[in-house]
Amino acid sequence: MNKSIFFLLIFFFCLAPVSRAPAQETGDDAEMEALDEPPPPMPRQFRELALGMSLDDLRDALVRDGLFNFRGERDVSFLPVRQEALVETTGSSFIRRAHFQLFEGEVFIMSFTLDPRLVDHYSVFTALVNRYGQPLTLNPTEAVWEDDYTVVSIERPLTVKYIDRAVFDRLREEARTQEAWETLLREEFLAEF
Repeated sequence: MNKSIFFLLIFFFCLAPVSRAPAQETGDDAEMEALDEPPPPMPRQFRELALGMSLDDLRDALVRDGLFNFRGERDVSFLPVRQEALVETTGSSFIRRAHFQLFEGEVFIMSFTLDPRLVDHYSVFTALVNRYGQPLTLNPTEAVWEDDYTVVSIERPLTVKYIDRAVFDRLREEARTQEAWETLLREEFLAEF
C-alpha cells in the first residue's frame, strides 16, 4: 500500500467519531458504569515536571531527569516585558527539545518536541484518546483536550503541550485589553487631525 494512502487512511480514521457499543444485556452494572465514567482530569504533569512549579523546582527536576540535557543557567532566559522566563533545553531519547514558559515565577506552558524516529504522532494520539477520550478539537494541525484547569495538545509534526488554562486565559485577556487600549488611543490621535 502506498505510504501516503496509508497515512491518509489513518488521518480519516482519527477523524471518525468513536461510538461505543452498548454493554451486552448481561446485567453487568460494572461494565455499564465503566462506559459512563467521565475521563480522568487532564494531566498537569509529565514525569516530575509540572504546571505551577517554580523556576528553582523546574531546574532541579530537569537536572535529575536523564531524559533532558539541561545545562543550567545557559538554558534560562528572562523576558523583561513581563514577569516571564523561558527555559529551553534539548532532550535525549524520545524528546528532541523542551520549552517551559513561566509567568510570575511559575510554569504555565510545557512543550515537548518529540523525535519522530522513535515515536510517531499516531501512537501519542492513540495513547491520549485511550486515556482521556476523543479530543475537543481535531484538525490536520492539532488535537486538543481540555478541562477547566488544563489544555493538552498534540501539534504537528510532533509536539505535545501542557497549558495552565487560568494563566493562559488571563494573559490572553490582558493582551486583548492592551490591544483595545492601543486602538482607542490611535482613534483619539487620528480624531485630532
